[in-house]
Amino acid sequence: HRHLSNWNQSTTSTMAPHATLVTLALGLCMSHSSHAFTTPISSARRTVGPLLMASDEKPTKTLTSGKKEIAFDEDAGRFFETSLDECIPDEEYCMIDETTGKPIRLTIEEKERIFLDSLQSYYASGRKLLDDAEFDLLKEDLQWNGSQVVVMNRKEAKYLAAMQAYLRGKPILSDSEFDTLKAELKEAGSKFAVSTEPKCYIDTGICRVTFQHDNFRNNLLYLPAFAIFSLVWLGVSFELIEPIIRINPVILIFLGSPFVWAGTNFVTDTFLFPGNYVAYGPCPSCEINNRVYFGDILGVEGFSKQAEIKCPNCKTDITVQRNTLRASTLPKV
Repeated sequence: HRHLSNWNQSTTSTMAPHATLVTLALGLCMSHSSHAFTTPISSARRTVGPLLMASDEKPTKTLTSGKKEIAFDEDAGRFFETSLDECIPDEEYCMIDETTGKPIRLTIEEKERIFLDSLQSYYASGRKLLDDAEFDLLKEDLQWNGSQVVVMNRKEAKYLAAMQAYLRGKPILSDSEFDTLKAELKEAGSKFAVSTEPKCYIDTGICRVTFQHDNFRNNLLYLPAFAIFSLVWLGVSFELIEPIIRINPVILIFLGSPFVWAGTNFVTDTFLFPGNYVAYGPCPSCEINNRVYFGDILGVEGFSKQAEIKCPNCKTDITVQRNTLRASTLPKV
């Protein structure tokens, strides 16, 4: 028994240091393992941050729609939305506000009007509204936006060249050739020969604008005769052809359309509305829409070559030429 107790004491004394060593080893392992697992997480948390927007960088490419503009920044490699009120002078043509000095973004219609006014002012009077750099920037801006104003055909270039040569005292076209060329451009709807926006001259006080042909109302003048001839043709042809063969009335109208149209033109142009021509356009003074009728009505003589009307809004006297549709006010005293 004494030997057994002595063995137990010796075993306990020898195991105590080993247990202490094992406890220390487990503690070190746990501490190293916890550090090994927690270090990457903490470092990952430190390295990951919010993605900042580089709002100060200028976009290099833009895509504009009717309500917003999407710009692409090549340096940041991202798309972002910009305001349509902001104008970038280095990338587009802008107007400068005289009060604030900030650039103002213009619409395509406003840019086209400035472009046409600049061309007509340079070729008609030799006066430059824009310098060469501004004009080139405006032209490039309109080209990138797909405007058809900057693309001139052969007749338009010839028209502008003839105006400039006439101002220099060396005309390249006669008066009849120039009038013919201008009439062809007006008939084709060229913006260089047709000015639908009123313009006023300070030296004379005369305001001018070009009216346009009102095709819809002009065609309505032929409607009464067309209706009468159609009913007459339908009644006569139905009475004559019905006993022989039954034909759809629509087919009868189609077969008789050449005769109906010929009779309509003859009666309207000869008896009802001889020399009819309807034009419309804004008042050169107040820009209220006005209409004028050239020709006679049921034998009553009307305007033939020149019409003199009065604007119902501002009561201004307007003179309209039939051949050119040029409307102008009287010179102010």
